[in-house]
Amino acid sequence: MEFLPATGTPTFDEHGKRNEPLSRVRLAWYYRPSDVSDRTVADCRLLLAAIYSEVCELAQLRARCYVIHRDKISDLAGWKKRPDRFYFQRLFDPWIRKEFEVIQAASVRNLPDNIRETLVERYEYVVAEKEVVPDLTDLLRTCATCETWCAPQETVQCDRCKKFFHMGCNNPPIVAKPSRGYGWTCAPCSREHEEEVDSHKLARHSTPVAPKPKSNAPAPRGRGRPRKDRVQAEKEENLEIRHFKMWPFRYFGQYTVAEDTLDPDDLIFPRAATRVGPKYQVGALPVPGEDPPVDIEERGGDEHTIEVLSRVHEMSPQEVETVKNSLSRNPQLRYNVDWLTEAVKRFSDAWASGREFLTVSMKSSMRLQKWKKHESSYNDRGWSDAELAAFEDAIMAHGAELRLVQEEVPARTMPEVVRFYGHWKNAKLGEENKRIKAARAAGHSLPDKAVVVVAEDDEGSVVAEPMRTHNSCGACRTRESETWWKAPRGLATAVLCDNCGISWRKYADLNIRPMREDPMSKIKPVEKREGTPLAQSTSKRPRTSVSQSTPPPPAVPQIRCSACHKNGPIGKILRCRQCQFRVHPGAYGATVDPSSSESWTCELCANEKNMEASLKPDCLLCPRVRRDPKKKLLYPPSDTFLRACKPTEGQAWCHVLCSVFIPEVTFTDASRLRLVEGISTIPQYRWMNTCTLCDSNGGAVVRCSDCPAEYHVSCAWKAGHKFGFEVQQVKSSKRDSTTVIDFKDVSGCLVPQVTCKGHPSNRRQTFGICDTNDVGETALQVYCKHYKQAEIGTTHGLLRKAQRLDAILNTEDADSVDTEGSRAFPDPQCARCRTEFSPNFYPTPPSTPPRDGTPSSGGGGGAGAWLCHRCHFAAEHDDAVMHVAVNGSAPVVTATAVAAANGIVANGVMAS
Repeated sequence: MEFLPATGTPTFDEHGKRNEPLSRVRLAWYYRPSDVSDRTVADCRLLLAAIYSEVCELAQLRARCYVIHRDKISDLAGWKKRPDRFYFQRLFDPWIRKEFEVIQAASVRNLPDNIRETLVERYEYVVAEKEVVPDLTDLLRTCATCETWCAPQETVQCDRCKKFFHMGCNNPPIVAKPSRGYGWTCAPCSREHEEEVDSHKLARHSTPVAPKPKSNAPAPRGRGRPRKDRVQAEKEENLEIRHFKMWPFRYFGQYTVAEDTLDPDDLIFPRAATRVGPKYQVGALPVPGEDPPVDIEERGGDEHTIEVLSRVHEMSPQEVETVKNSLSRNPQLRYNVDWLTEAVKRFSDAWASGREFLTVSMKSSMRLQKWKKHESSYNDRGWSDAELAAFEDAIMAHGAELRLVQEEVPARTMPEVVRFYGHWKNAKLGEENKRIKAARAAGHSLPDKAVVVVAEDDEGSVVAEPMRTHNSCGACRTRESETWWKAPRGLATAVLCDNCGISWRKYADLNIRPMREDPMSKIKPVEKREGTPLAQSTSKRPRTSVSQSTPPPPAVPQIRCSACHKNGPIGKILRCRQCQFRVHPGAYGATVDPSSSESWTCELCANEKNMEASLKPDCLLCPRVRRDPKKKLLYPPSDTFLRACKPTEGQAWCHVLCSVFIPEVTFTDASRLRLVEGISTIPQYRWMNTCTLCDSNGGAVVRCSDCPAEYHVSCAWKAGHKFGFEVQQVKSSKRDSTTVIDFKDVSGCLVPQVTCKGHPSNRRQTFGICDTNDVGETALQVYCKHYKQAEIGTTHGLLRKAQRLDAILNTEDADSVDTEGSRAFPDPQCARCRTEFSPNFYPTPPSTPPRDGTPSSGGGGGAGAWLCHRCHFAAEHDDAVMHVAVNGSAPVVTATAVAAANGIVANGVMAS
């Protein structure tokens, strides 16, 4: 209809020229008959027009098509054989849910000359009811009494002489038209009939036959009539269609006043009833501070259906600010259309009645509308976690077919599903836009291909990897296709090939090919490749129908993995029965019996009962999360892979992603990805560097494989960065010291890679988290099995932690300690082991000598002599209990020696 600039930019500038650049377009809508009614239409090219338009972005356009009226097509069969060609004959109004006939404006004859010329000059088509079309296409009707034009709405026809009369020109005037099935005769014909009856000379009255209305529709093509050539078809496509204010048609039906057509600002929309009368007029609202006038009669009364929704435009700026400040601080409600509409209405009612704004309360979600007898909620009730999970699973299985989605959520009505689908899709798009903005703010460029991929599959209709048992097209039975589409319900398989999928999405049409396997046939069919044409034989082949084919296999419910976002049946993808978290078992380290897969629960939900670890599921490797204690939200959310958490050796939690992609972290049992060890060995620079995505220096960061950007693993996952594993080649000189594995016919060292999503993905070959090898193990399983397993064969878990603590405390050699006096305020050092790292320092007792045998500055127990927490703990216990390791001439107590002493002392050291 027209091209428009970006949102917020005026369409025309101060000189009357259209602003550039043009990034949006206004499109007129056409409906398929099956979309607005339950009846089936055999012709897939037939559409319903609508006087409804919508503005969308240019990037959302897929292709161009031709839609013209049936009367403009001379060869309909040839028109429908060409791609992207549609036609229409009727119009559907989405507000009153009614269909109307569409005829050419030039075929309307029963109008005065001035009205007909204006109608034909402005519009190409006229929209009217089916019963009104014969009156409009008839010859000009004039009243037999006043000899002026007779409007169809106020005209009666004599049943004998077939003349037309105005209802007001009769004496007495006719109040209403005769009911359907009854006739009316004028006064002369009625008198003539009475005279014939009285004279007993009644003869059969021959009723004159009304002339058949002419039509501009082309004559039906005979069997031997040749089709039009391509040149004629192209001329029909390029015929000029008259538009007035961007619309080619207007309503001119039963409830139209003919003289209103001359007004260029008259509404062109169809009407279901007249709009004249007090029922459709609103009375004057009272002005605050003034008494309503008594002499003015109120129109409409208590039964009128007009309800004022807003009077904000009449309020002062101070009053509007008061209204804004009194709204809720909840950010979700601030952008809720239903809540804002109800809030504005309640404030408008308070302003019109003179009440204070403080008396307005939004606590009640119920209201009484004037056209309803009982109170109803102004917004839909919230969706539970189970309903949300069922809705998302249905969207993954059926796409945007909301009628099938509603069957999966029977507790919700169809309007609720449609409204929630809009909010749900907008939320997903909002999250994607936030990730794109964050990546751009961080300086990462986004390729245009990424946007195109999202636009092509925004409804989830593309099947990435069809199942082996359903890898043939449900319509044409072919097994080869570059792209597979989801098939509608009722076909033999759940996928369609590229040709059939495009035909179904564009025309809603499928040429279903019956199954060749006939169970009643005793002759073994010749082996032939699926999708090839059948061989013609001399004998007549028996006719087969679709009903005789083998029944389709039962549909297997598909659920989506949160790690790889691929669909799979229950068993191959686990779903927590409590929080609805969905993941492949190999990406979570779960080993579940197939018979008990439906009762599986994730470790966070299982921990709520057995309490093996902390009840706070915050990851130790991520920044601390601030949550509102009043909001009882599921954290981490179940729709993301960050719900996959594993307990640590200190009874805390870590994300599976963080523990796998940070190289210093290991697992006690790598096959189950638990327990997480080695957090204390992470270098200090990982904790000190700032994340480029969240701008926080808390948590451990990793570096991008292609650029110097550093970020938290969880932030990278939320931003949509690429996670995978690369098999790097190993030199022959390093093969003895490097673990070499074989994964999908590639041999080398498996290295985890985190890459910004703005980088091209063709630089290296990486395997996804859930990619499996020939044995069925995922890439994450193989990597953890060979590179993340802690050495449990020779050491105990408690001893391994003590050794890691020793490595931290003894990183600096005693010879590298600064001499006394080099710093004005030296850091405290232990008088026995000379360490500067300890949770707490204690004054040394008088009998504690320093490590090098020299007296301390404080004389043993004086000021300036300290003991670290480890040495202080060792000094308080018996020498018989403690194992002392001698380093040189001075006794040194190590955490390893303490851990090896006995369980009681080791637990005390570990607690410190």
